[in-house]
Amino acid sequence: MTTGWTWRYDRYDPEREPLVEALCTLGNGRFSTRGSAPECSAGGAHYPGTYLAGCYDRLTSDVAGEQVENEDLVNLPNWTLLRYRCLPDDGPVGHWLTPDAGELSHYDVHLDLRAGVLTRRLYFEDAQGRGLRVSHIRVVHMADPGLAAQCTVFRAYGWSGSVEVRSVLDGAVTNAGVERYRHLEGRHLTDHRTGFGPEGVARLACRTTDPGIRIAMAVRTVTRPVQPVHETAARTGTVQTYRLPIVPRRSVMVVKTLALRTSMDRPATDPLAAAVDTIARAPAFPRLLGDHKAAWQRVWEQGELHVPGDAGRVLRLHVFHLLQTLSPHTADLDVGVPARGLHGEAYRGHVFWDELFVLPYLDLHFPEVARALLMYRHRRLPAARAAARLAGGHGAMYPWQSASSGREETQEIHLNPRSGHWLPDHSRLQRHVGSAVAFNVWRYAQATGDRGFLHSAGAEILLEVARYWAGAAAFDPALGRYRIRGVVGPDEYHDAYPGAADPGIDDNAYTNVTAAWVLSRGLDLLRELPEARRSELSDRLSLDEDETAHWEDVSRRLYVPFHQGVVSQFEGYGDLVELDWEAYRARHGDIRRLDRILEAEGDTVNRYQASKQADTLMLGYLFRPEELYGLFTRLGYRLDDDVWSATVSYYLRRTSHGSTLSSLVHGWVLVRQKGPDAWRYCEEALLADVADVQGGTTGEGIHLGAMAGTIDLVERGITGLETGPEGLRVAPVALAEIPRFTFTLCCGRHRGVRLRVLPGRLAVRVPASPESPLAVLLPGGRRLTVEPGEERWFRL
Repeated sequence: MTTGWTWRYDRYDPEREPLVEALCTLGNGRFSTRGSAPECSAGGAHYPGTYLAGCYDRLTSDVAGEQVENEDLVNLPNWTLLRYRCLPDDGPVGHWLTPDAGELSHYDVHLDLRAGVLTRRLYFEDAQGRGLRVSHIRVVHMADPGLAAQCTVFRAYGWSGSVEVRSVLDGAVTNAGVERYRHLEGRHLTDHRTGFGPEGVARLACRTTDPGIRIAMAVRTVTRPVQPVHETAARTGTVQTYRLPIVPRRSVMVVKTLALRTSMDRPATDPLAAAVDTIARAPAFPRLLGDHKAAWQRVWEQGELHVPGDAGRVLRLHVFHLLQTLSPHTADLDVGVPARGLHGEAYRGHVFWDELFVLPYLDLHFPEVARALLMYRHRRLPAARAAARLAGGHGAMYPWQSASSGREETQEIHLNPRSGHWLPDHSRLQRHVGSAVAFNVWRYAQATGDRGFLHSAGAEILLEVARYWAGAAAFDPALGRYRIRGVVGPDEYHDAYPGAADPGIDDNAYTNVTAAWVLSRGLDLLRELPEARRSELSDRLSLDEDETAHWEDVSRRLYVPFHQGVVSQFEGYGDLVELDWEAYRARHGDIRRLDRILEAEGDTVNRYQASKQADTLMLGYLFRPEELYGLFTRLGYRLDDDVWSATVSYYLRRTSHGSTLSSLVHGWVLVRQKGPDAWRYCEEALLADVADVQGGTTGEGIHLGAMAGTIDLVERGITGLETGPEGLRVAPVALAEIPRFTFTLCCGRHRGVRLRVLPGRLAVRVPASPESPLAVLLPGGRRLTVEPGEERWFRL
C-alpha cells in the first residue's frame, strides 16, 4: 500500500472511494481539490470537490417544519472533469469510460507526498482485447497558489482510431458531500457566466448567494496539435470536445491548467479578468510541475518530521495534509483552522477549537502561519464581544463554531441518523473554546518569543476572554466559591442534567480550571505590559483595579468538584448511573456514538457516567503535571500524582471515544505517565483517518486536529519539549514503538534547529548564525548551551 514517501491504492473499491478521495486531496493552503476520479461527476462512489479557504456562503433550509440557517464552506466548480471514449477504426464507438466500467482491469492511485503529486493509472480492455491505458497526473500548485493542473496521457494497445475527449468545466455543482446534510439547501453558486477564449481557454464566473463572493475559473486545455472539434457554453459550464488520433503503443496527451481567482484576493481586482490573465501567463505542464516540486521541497525542509517504520509513514501523511490545509500561503489569508481540513464538507468547513491541537506544530515550524491564524480570532473579537453582551455578560465569548464573520454558526438542531430524529443541539454551550483561544495566544508567544503580538492583538484577546470568565462566574455563599453554570464541556455527551428543563451542566472541571488559568495569565500579562500599553489597554477596555482584584479572587476560588477521590467531570457526575459497557458492546459492537444509540432506544446519555471523549483528562494534555498541580493548589485543592492517576483510570473506563481527538488525548496522557496502554491509544489516533475507524467519516473530510495532534504527540509529547524565553526544555519519556525520530524546529530567533531523539540520547544541532548560543534545559535541572554551527549529544 505505502512506502516512505508514497501512499498507494492498487485496486478499485467503490465503497472505499470516498476515503481515497479525501486522503488523496491536494491543496496549497489557499485551495484544495479532492482526489476524485476525473472521469466522474458527483454521484455514487464519487464526489469531486474544490474548496477555497475562507469561502463560506449562508443559506436557509426548511428542516422538520423549521427555518434553519447554515453557513457552509462552498464546493466550487469542478475543473477536473474529463470524459473520454474510444473510436476504433475497426469497431463501434465505445461508451464513456469510468472506473465503474466493466472493462476496467487495472487501477492504481499513487500519492507522492514529497512532491505533492497525485497519479491515477487505469487500464481498460474490451472483449476483443483492445486496450486503453490512461494516466492522470494532478497538482494543486504550491508555488503559485492560484494554479492547478492535470495531465492525462492515453495509450492504445491492439487498435487504431481516435480517443474522443470532453474537457468539462462544471459549475452546476452543489454541496452534497455529507449524507446527513442532504436535507439542507446546497445550491451556493449563482449568476453563472461562461465562454471561451483563444488557445483552448474556457472560462466560468459565478458568485455565492450570500454575501456574494465572486469566483472565476479559467481552464486552458492543450492537446496540440489537435484543436477542439466542438465547443459548447451552457449556462453553468463549458464543454470542449476533441478527437485525438491514436495508434498502438503511441501516446496522446491532454493537459488542463486551472487559474482560480476570487473577490477575496488581495489586491482587489476583477476575478474573471485576473483568471484569464493568469492562465495566459501560466507555463506549460513540465515547468509547472518542476516549480511545484521545488516549492514542496522548501516546505518539507521546514516542516518534516522523520520517524522510521509504519508509524512514520502515517505521520508523514498527516504532516502532508496539515501542510496542504495550512501552508505558508495561509499566512496571507484571513482564515481559521477548518476542523475537517479543505478535504470535504463535514462540519460545514467550520472552525472549532481544533487550533488547540494544530498550532503547537505551526508554532515550532511555521510561526508566521500560527500568527495569521490567531489574527483570524483577533479580527473576530468584536463578534465575540457582541456575543458576550447578548448573553448578558462582558468581555469576549468566542463561538463553538466559527466561519466567515465570527458569529456563532452552531446549528440549533441536528439529525441523529440512527433514529432519523431531529434533536436540539446545545453544543454552542461549549464556552471553553474561549479559553482555548487565549491559551493558543499565550503558548504562541512563549514558543516564538513574539512579545510584540502578545502585547498588541494577543493582549486584547486574552484580557477580554479573562473578563468574560470573571463575569460568568457567580459567587455561591454556601460554598464560598465561584461557580460557572449552564455549560457543556469537551465531552459533548452531557448537555443537561437528567430530567432538567434547561440545557447545560454546572462546574465542568475542564472549563473552570482553564478559566482560572486564563484569569491568572491575564493578570500576569497586565503586570508584564509596558506602562504605556497597559494604560492604553486599561482605558480602551475600561479596566480598573477593582475589576482586576475581582479577577484575582475568582482565579483563586473557582469551584472544582471531586467525588470518590477523583476530579469530577462536572458537579453531580458521580451521582449518574453506571453504564453496562459490556452489554452495549455486545449488542451494538461499535459504541463510539453511544449518544445516538441511546437516543434511538428512547434513552439519553445524560443519565450515565459515560463520556464521548476526553474531558477532565484534557487538563493533562494542556498542562505538565507540575503546572496542573500548581493550578489546583492556587485554587485551594490538592492534586498530586496519586489523585491524578486515579482520575485518569476512572475516566479511561468510562469513555466511548466518539471523537478522533479522544484517543489522541488519552494516548498523550498515558505516554507522559508511562502507562502500559499508551500505545493502544496512540495507534488508534494514528489510524483514525487512514483506517477510517469511525466508519465512513473520513470520506467527508479528514480530522485535522487529530492528524496534527499525532505529530505533536511525537514532537512535544514524547520529548516533553517546550520552547520559551529560557531556551529549549526537554524531558523525554520512552515509547518503545517510536524509539527514534528527527525533526527541525524554530526556537526564538533560531530557525532550523534539529533534534535527534534516540533511546537514552538526544542531539541538538543549531545552524550557523550570528545569534547567541541556544540554552538546552534537561531533566534534573541541567542547563547546557549549543553554539550556532554546533551539534551536541546529551545522555538522558
